[in-house]
Amino acid sequence: MIRLLIGIYTWIILADIVLSYIPQYKHHEWAKMVKKLAGFTCDPIRKILPKDLPFDFSSIIVLIALQIIPSLW
Repeated sequence: MIRLLIGIYTWIILADIVLSYIPQYKHHEWAKMVKKLAGFTCDPIRKILPKDLPFDFSSIIVLIALQIIPSLW
């Protein structure tokens, strides 16, 4: 069950990454929901990372952490 939830959340973060490159969908309700769900874990990491990075690495860090969690069980 945990692996299923991690898999679903991984797809949500990947969708957020793709939607960040497609600005015309930014104002759709479903895109706002994806951004809000992905921001739940990415926003705290964004606060820790330096502001002058050329790329937002928070999604990558969350995806790596999500892949490590199942291997701990």
